[in-house]
Amino acid sequence: MWTDYRLWLFLFGCLAVVCAVIFFFVFLSFLNLWIQCVLTRADISIWGLLWMRLRKVNFEMIVKQKISMVQSGVKVATAQMEAHYLSGGNVEKTALAVIMAHNANIDLSWATAAAIDLAGRDVLDAVRTSVYPKVIDCPDPAKGKAMLEGVCKNGIRLKASARVTVRTKLDRLIGGATEETIIARVGEGIVEAIGAAESHTDVLANPRLISQAVLKNALDSQTAFEIVSIDVAELDVGDNVGARLATKKAESDLRVAQAQAEVRRAAAVAMEQEMRALVEENRAKVMLAEAEIPLAMAEAFRSGHLGVGEYYNMRNVQADTNMRNAIASAGRTSDVKESNGKA
Repeated sequence: MWTDYRLWLFLFGCLAVVCAVIFFFVFLSFLNLWIQCVLTRADISIWGLLWMRLRKVNFEMIVKQKISMVQSGVKVATAQMEAHYLSGGNVEKTALAVIMAHNANIDLSWATAAAIDLAGRDVLDAVRTSVYPKVIDCPDPAKGKAMLEGVCKNGIRLKASARVTVRTKLDRLIGGATEETIIARVGEGIVEAIGAAESHTDVLANPRLISQAVLKNALDSQTAFEIVSIDVAELDVGDNVGARLATKKAESDLRVAQAQAEVRRAAAVAMEQEMRALVEENRAKVMLAEAEIPLAMAEAFRSGHLGVGEYYNMRNVQADTNMRNAIASAGRTSDVKESNGKA
């Protein structure tokens, strides 16, 4: 009995020694970080470091960022930083963004910054843009278009490019439209402003007419940015679209008129051919009727309705008519020759 008691006591002592050795080495591995936490009032215990290690959290990075935030006057719970790390967020960038916003007197909580980071937005760049507004080219040169084009009311095409100065609105960053929306809206506004101008000379004399007209439309609504200013960077005169369109319309009208004239000419030619056919048809009818005259005369001779004297009188009348026609034809021919000689 006594022997078993000493055996259990010996095993318990060995276990205690092993635990003490393990605790000693673990304490030594965390000693440096724990001392930093104590000196900087980071409020992270040695047991908190151990639990972070067991949860496979980069505790060295967490401690470094927590110390930076505490020294900057930002209060964030260590559990929130661990949760953001385990969610796949960038703790270093988020912490730097919160510190920068705090120093710039911008209201940005850790929860908001973490949500922006997890949403895929660059929270650090957003804070920098809030502090230092950025310039966006409109149109975007990366899209392969260098100038926007609009046509004034007098038909002159103007080409313009603008630079939009924007500031990030952190409260609208989640769910707000991106830079592409700002570029599209500003481009639409510039084209509309050019189209509303009476003359291109008015726009060339005062390019601010474009920026003033665009700024009135509240283009930054429902976006993650606030438009600070819109400045026309370049303004060029293009071709006369109105004159070109008028020329094309005149050419089109000419082709339509020519086509209609060709239709009328073809109709006239067809009508002429129809008249000629009708004349030939009537001549054929006359010749057919004349061919029946001898038959009628023969029938009149046989029936006794026509005598020889009457027949010869008719022939004399015909001969006299032919002679008169010949004399009239000869007279017309001599008159024509006389008029040609005088000419």
